[in-house]
Amino acid sequence: MSPKQIPMSAVDRAWLRMDTPQNPMMICGVWTLDRPISMSRLRNILETRFLCFSRFRQRVVDTGDRAYWQEDPLFDLDNHLHQIALPGKADKAELQKLVSDMNSTSLDFRQPLWQMHYIDNYDGGGALLIRIHHCIADGISLVRVMLSLTDKTPEPRLKKVASKHHPKVHQTSTIQRLLHRVVDNAQTASHQARLFIQSVREEPNYPLKLASTASGVAMDLLKLGLAPFEPKTGLKQPLSGRKQVAWAEPLDLADVKACAKALGGTINDALLCTVTGALQRHFAAHKESIPDCGIRVAVPFNLRPLDQPIETLGNKFGLVLVTLPVEVKDPLMCFRQVQENMNRLKRSYQAQVTYSLLDIFGRGPDVIERRALDLLSNKASAVLTNVPGPKDALYLAGSKLTQPMFWVPQSGNIGIGMSILSYAGTVQFGITVDKAIHADPDAVMDYFRQSFEALRHAALAGRQGAHERKAS
Repeated sequence: MSPKQIPMSAVDRAWLRMDTPQNPMMICGVWTLDRPISMSRLRNILETRFLCFSRFRQRVVDTGDRAYWQEDPLFDLDNHLHQIALPGKADKAELQKLVSDMNSTSLDFRQPLWQMHYIDNYDGGGALLIRIHHCIADGISLVRVMLSLTDKTPEPRLKKVASKHHPKVHQTSTIQRLLHRVVDNAQTASHQARLFIQSVREEPNYPLKLASTASGVAMDLLKLGLAPFEPKTGLKQPLSGRKQVAWAEPLDLADVKACAKALGGTINDALLCTVTGALQRHFAAHKESIPDCGIRVAVPFNLRPLDQPIETLGNKFGLVLVTLPVEVKDPLMCFRQVQENMNRLKRSYQAQVTYSLLDIFGRGPDVIERRALDLLSNKASAVLTNVPGPKDALYLAGSKLTQPMFWVPQSGNIGIGMSILSYAGTVQFGITVDKAIHADPDAVMDYFRQSFEALRHAALAGRQGAHERKAS
């Protein structure tokens, strides 16, 4: 008797079919640790806290017109957890080279789609390299899963592991459910209709709200379709499939908060402006003309309720196209433009629209999905993720996690992925760049810090000037 097959959701299947030799659809992460860890202890943690999620024991069965999850009858943790060592007195450059090689290598589709490598002999401690296919879950879910492997102290305290039973979902109002589902696919249409009838009885003004929402969704779909292709720059090149990875020394989160507060914006505004400044410096270093219309980055936007239990994996996010005003050289003016662009996107339905498009692509023929994704990927130069992490330092198998980094995959012809992650009072910034793109990832990391310092200096100088004017 063959193992039970569980149908894969249409959105997860869309991410599965995006996998190409040039862009493997892997979420890749690396954790640096302050001291070596025991492999037996790490294995025990994975067996009790990681493999309790059944998805990590399941392989993909793709029949062409459908895809399924199926328990791997030959599952063996040794096929997924490996121990390696860096040569000699390995430094950051050696680790980045290893991560680059692994980030360029596809996973084995005959087995559950994840791999971990524990790396000995790094900076007096070790590192954990993690690769998980995007069809298993989105970045938010996987960050939560990986953090569940850690403890707040070097010695773990007793904790409940994930239950196989479905937990109770927090109830929301009828109106909230309808607003979240208004752009869902045809499979849930009958459910929407029932909720709509209930809402009319409970909220007389709701039909007007629904009509307004539907109009906004239609407009954002039209805007997405009519958005022009990205300008031709060195950031858009035919891809080789070889990745180069780098990460910066972390910023102090308190400094980022102070900078954002001085400018009357959010931490996210300040960090997006910092990324914009880093790309400005890249163009200048390559003596490349800067597009006068800016460049766009695709930013994942979480659509999963924050109180949804960690047991629920899969992909539940949309993408929004954020314009970075690289043509605006003044840091303060650049910040205001970024802030305005973000405020406009927050009022849009672009994330819900792109999520629904992925659902539709996942149900249709592969050739249609490829063409649609090529069309969309021509409208962004990079993927940029920004994930809030834990406020306090964490420990893995008794070793302190000193610096966590991760990168999400890029689809179609996008060859640059940038990631921002807050952790224990710091902000981590990393990048992965296809080798065919003429951009030095280490240089971009330096530009990121230079850009933040320029913005911070301008913000504090502006605040000081405002105080002086007020005093006079």
